[in-house]
Amino acid sequence: MGKKILIVQGHPDAEAKHFCHALAQAYEQGAAQGGHTVRTVDVAALDFPLLRSQRSWEHEPLPVQLQPAQDDIAWCEHLLLFFPLWLGDMPALLKGFLEQVARPGFAFKKEGGNPYGKKGLSGRSARVVVTMGMPALVYRYYFRAHSVKSLERNILGFVGIAPICETLIGQVDDSDPSKRLDCLVKLHQLGVDGA
Repeated sequence: MGKKILIVQGHPDAEAKHFCHALAQAYEQGAAQGGHTVRTVDVAALDFPLLRSQRSWEHEPLPVQLQPAQDDIAWCEHLLLFFPLWLGDMPALLKGFLEQVARPGFAFKKEGGNPYGKKGLSGRSARVVVTMGMPALVYRYYFRAHSVKSLERNILGFVGIAPICETLIGQVDDSDPSKRLDCLVKLHQLGVDGA
């Protein structure tokens, strides 16, 4: 029996298709071939406000346009996040999306006196797929993949998602067609495997 997989496309450019989109499409096609059920959320297509205070995050309702995305996160067993590395981190739009959907009462729940005591998204796994201009090895070993590690530890892990795997794809602007094809084949196979 296949997995329930949610692909979150975090590239913020809604005007053009980028390599992030091709990678997500390859994964989605592989997942369908592997017998998995796939839903997608395109963050760039959503219009939502950014959070500006802790009070808003804790007490104001989730914007109605994000309810389907939050429902899809609740539904999935495996979460895929695709995004380009911008200024060393995920794009601000994706960060704003994650801040909105990872609300108290959903992403974590009060337990005893601790408002964050129970992780609300346990039982889900994730894969983070990041494209970048620099070589992936430089990002991983020189910069220690700091922003991806922060995402994995401080957002995904904090709400109970584990295990978390990562796929870092470097030099996308300078890569030749054969390297891009290799990446697409790899993502297709990960989709087949539901990994």
